[in-house]
Amino acid sequence: MSLRLSGIRHAYGAREILRGIDLEVAPGEILCLLGPSGDGKTTLLRLVAGLEPLQAGRIELDNAPLAEPGRELPPEARRIGFVFQDYALFPHLTVAGNVAFGLGGAPRGERAWQVAEALARVGLEALANAYPHTLSGGQQQRVALARALAPRPRALLLDEAFASLDARLREQVRDDTLHVLQSAGIPALIVTHDAEEAMFLADRIALMQEGRVVQLGTPEDLYLRPASPFVASFLGEVNRLPARIRAGRAETPLGALPCTLPDGLAELLLRPEGLRLGVAEGPTARVEACRLLGATSIAHLALPDGTGGTIHLHARLPPGLPLRRGDQVTVALDPERAFVFPAPAP
Repeated sequence: MSLRLSGIRHAYGAREILRGIDLEVAPGEILCLLGPSGDGKTTLLRLVAGLEPLQAGRIELDNAPLAEPGRELPPEARRIGFVFQDYALFPHLTVAGNVAFGLGGAPRGERAWQVAEALARVGLEALANAYPHTLSGGQQQRVALARALAPRPRALLLDEAFASLDARLREQVRDDTLHVLQSAGIPALIVTHDAEEAMFLADRIALMQEGRVVQLGTPEDLYLRPASPFVASFLGEVNRLPARIRAGRAETPLGALPCTLPDGLAELLLRPEGLRLGVAEGPTARVEACRLLGATSIAHLALPDGTGGTIHLHARLPPGLPLRRGDQVTVALDPERAFVFPAPAP
């Protein structure tokens, strides 16, 4: 059962917020809509859920139309689960009551069984009689997920579902949610503006910019083979260095690498982990600082640019490397983490 979006366009007054979205989410696939705030991601979820009227395009689930201009199934007939950013739990209902809310048409015995099944799926059976205000943020998020899954939806939508959690709790809840989504076996469409979250959760990522999908692919595709400087920088930190293309090679302050761009000025974007220190040959940079970040260290380097100035670089390194402020180290680049694009317009 796949979810297909074709030619989706949407505007609020004169402002066009979605500019032709074509996506398909396969059965059991987790697709993340990633991008800056205000680029139409939540609007797209609301269109799929039936909370906004479709202005242009077509939405299908299992090859059956859900919506097209002038003809739409109501939200309750679509059988699509939705986890909102604020969870939208009813404070006067218990956990079990919240999960049962969308099961009003089922017989009481079956309803109780479906609630128990949904709570077991998210590991909250013991809290069935608790009220939302007594739960942690992570537990509330799991109740919202259980409520969305209880009616056995044909697809699931999550809108910034982890944004209100603190960093440590967010990691655990994301991990739990990933296992739940994988076991559900239905198309899942997740909105986030957090690139690390998208890479953790997604089978594929659709990166949006100004209402369009600018690159669609696996997390590895977007991180290691970005289609533009916007994609490269949105998926993670990059060092920016000037480059010049000559005869199929990009010449940079860190050395040259093969390039298919035409001759002229260019820009090199280099991941911090793509900066190699202490190599046998290469230019020398001065260590400005080195900080342990847990699993890695980050070194701040000053590289002479050849014109009397310096280029500030970040290198991500294994922990424990004995670097001190003022040390001189040779540096080189890893071509697998280096991306050359035409020079930005002045």
